[in-house]
Amino acid sequence: MRLFKMAVAVDQHHGFKAFNRSQICKLQSFGHLDPNIVELNQARTTFSHHSFEQAAFQADNIHRSFSTPCLPLTTLSSGEDHLNYHHHPRVEIVSGSGAPIHALVVEVAIAMASGVNPTPLPSGLGGAYVFRSQSGMNIAVAKPVDEEPLALNNPKGLGGQMLGQPGLKKSIRIGETGIRELAAFLLDHGGLAGVPPTALVKFSQAPFFVSTINSDDAAKVDPKIASLQRFVGHGFDAGELGPSFFSVSSVHNIGILDIRILNLDRHAGNMLVMKYDNNNSSISSNYVHGVADLVPIDHGFCLPEWLDDPYFEWLHWPQASIPFSDSELEYISKLDPFKDAEILRTEIPLLRECSIRVLIVCTIFLKQAANAGLCLADIGQMMSRKFCGGEELASEMENICLKVKASIPRGSNNESCNCKEVEERSKCETGGISLGDLNQGEWEVFLEVFDKILHGVFQENRCKS
Repeated sequence: MRLFKMAVAVDQHHGFKAFNRSQICKLQSFGHLDPNIVELNQARTTFSHHSFEQAAFQADNIHRSFSTPCLPLTTLSSGEDHLNYHHHPRVEIVSGSGAPIHALVVEVAIAMASGVNPTPLPSGLGGAYVFRSQSGMNIAVAKPVDEEPLALNNPKGLGGQMLGQPGLKKSIRIGETGIRELAAFLLDHGGLAGVPPTALVKFSQAPFFVSTINSDDAAKVDPKIASLQRFVGHGFDAGELGPSFFSVSSVHNIGILDIRILNLDRHAGNMLVMKYDNNNSSISSNYVHGVADLVPIDHGFCLPEWLDDPYFEWLHWPQASIPFSDSELEYISKLDPFKDAEILRTEIPLLRECSIRVLIVCTIFLKQAANAGLCLADIGQMMSRKFCGGEELASEMENICLKVKASIPRGSNNESCNCKEVEERSKCETGGISLGDLNQGEWEVFLEVFDKILHGVFQENRCKS
């Protein structure tokens, strides 16, 4: 098989340049990967009082050092090779870190250098590609941001609009679902929900879709930014198997994440059922009722720019009405929305502050509701809008936020509204409630009042029950 030169960047700041092989450098192999570097001790569903914080919020047993691709050590010897460097496939990490991410990118780089082209996936409304190894094993799924639904290079005939415009979900802009895929992975502390390793990467000279046949125009869209996620081997999705097969802890763990990130699109097709027996495709042979584990994928429609109507497939599943376990309640109590906000600001600076505020509000809501004894279904119902006489009504959480905003004197700390705030306020016309129109002083007052009102609401519900 023909091998192509390529550069692989396993560091966010720079990549390796293309080299010529030295006479004294023997290129033994393309990469030497310690299989242990991708091992993570998954957080258990039960935690001791003393070990919970370490187990839930740190992925332990990660090898911090690992072998990178073995590339020749000499520099370019000819101008022709220097020019050809830009025509070879390359992949570079834009955002994302840790051994599992680096290992994933190296595997994809090896596949690209070996001449194995990514395969387009027919399902979904946006462009998605699966990378396979030389042996045919699925490695990862890439989703270029310019091939999202409605985006200019959408390969499914649903494109034509520029990045940054309102997308399928008006509260999430075209081209910004990839950063939300990464955000869900970063917020899944300890891997509780099982979001696969995800990064934001830059592909150069990769055979992705381009909507024009003009080669000059095609060159303008290269390189491409894409989300890259570890492929999950699975037997079915949740819609093919049915909720009676799923474990309570798996449903709860996904639900806890969905509430925190206000997931607008948690449907049965993006919850994968882990595969247990590769030699038998019979559902009854592979799975036992109540024990199958789910893996959540496709988080591009989370963290909207304003409070929007979520969709939780698990809302009416029987597992959602079972009370949280002690370990789940402890996990929720340890969540720190302000620490999570700083993680997103640091790791994903392109994520808008109004979306980060949605995370903070939803996490506070979850923590208070769980502390008051509400189950997953109760919390999901309070966050979901209702329909009455063909009219969509605001959710209970939205009504609480409206009440809080109405109680805040506008212009706190004598800060004036700038153009960005005016733009955010106009979004309320879509039916959602914006948190981005509050200046810093108003936002701090909002959080203080919100916390007090929530406490009263849940205390009242507890007395009624």
